[in-house]
Amino acid sequence: MTDPENIVVQLCAQGMQAEAEGRDAQARDLFLQAWEAAEDDYDACIAAHYLARHQPTPQETLRWNQECLTRADKVGDDRVRGFYASLHGNMARAHRDLGRIEQAREHFESAAAHIDDVPAGPHQQWLRYRIAAGLRATAPATQQHEDPVRELLTTLCARTDLEALSLLLPPYMGSLDTPEDEERITTALRMLHAERRLPDEEQAALSQAIKVRSAV
Repeated sequence: MTDPENIVVQLCAQGMQAEAEGRDAQARDLFLQAWEAAEDDYDACIAAHYLARHQPTPQETLRWNQECLTRADKVGDDRVRGFYASLHGNMARAHRDLGRIEQAREHFESAAAHIDDVPAGPHQQWLRYRIAAGLRATAPATQQHEDPVRELLTTLCARTDLEALSLLLPPYMGSLDTPEDEERITTALRMLHAERRLPDEEQAALSQAIKVRSAV
């Protein structure tokens, strides 16, 4: 558990408040002070995480994210176990910003492997969505194909069918390509299909989506 009396934690908390209020320059200064005050790898990991968010170039962002990950590896205990999904996600986005798609993909996959180490709650769910989006964006060309579920979701969005969207969007947006995640999508499709309340064209598209997924 993070010690609220730790000066690094205090400075980072002040920096986060400055961020929230739009005082980015002051936030960066506070995070830099936290880095300079760090007395061990755990403190340095925390400070580097926030410093990475305030760098002028993608290269510097990547450098600080790598520093954060390296320090976490040096800590190597349960204090940082829940950090890795976020740390690898940050590394992935930094590599993607530099056009390094293969490296980005590797880190998104590592992030996905660590998602269950993040305590359940809104933060974990948001991380899952961001990692899933990264996996979709960096999928090899050989794995990219027409996605009938995405096409159906686009139609439902255009028609503002909130009930159907509330059923399909969470499992689709949060899928990390595991068999369990993919089954959640198929189950949601079948549940919606059983209601038979969509317009005929959408109902047919729903049937097709289930057929395609069942054939995989």
